[in-house]
Amino acid sequence: QVDLVESGGGSVEAGGSLTLSCRVTGFRMSRYMGWFRQRPGKEREGVAAIQTTEGTADYADSVKGRFTISRDRADKVVRLVMNSLNPEDTAMYYCAALEELQGMTPIQALGAVMDQDRPVHPLNYFGRGTQVTVSS
Repeated sequence: QVDLVESGGGSVEAGGSLTLSCRVTGFRMSRYMGWFRQRPGKEREGVAAIQTTEGTADYADSVKGRFTISRDRADKVVRLVMNSLNPEDTAMYYCAALEELQGMTPIQALGAVMDQDRPVHPLNYFGRGTQVTVSS
């Protein structure tokens, strides 16, 4: 069982920055860790993923150059540094742990990890989310 607890959300003005943290409790970090978001009226979107062993990161086009994901394997913490935020980034952000990609890229798998508030695959997990609000 893996439990994920997010923190660091809040309200910020456009152009500002926030850092989200995700603490992993349980056995260990999964093969991939990442963040996805749910924006009002839009589909869930994978935002950033990191391969926990090698540290290879990938990002959605919408956040490339602005967001940076990192992981601390010793402390089992995953962080998402978000710079140059704009109102389009307003969303509930969720941390996710992926052991099974089901044939998708990590970013795609992040966007598909949840179905009706439950994990689609038994080896994948996500947290309760943290709200990020960006005002113009």
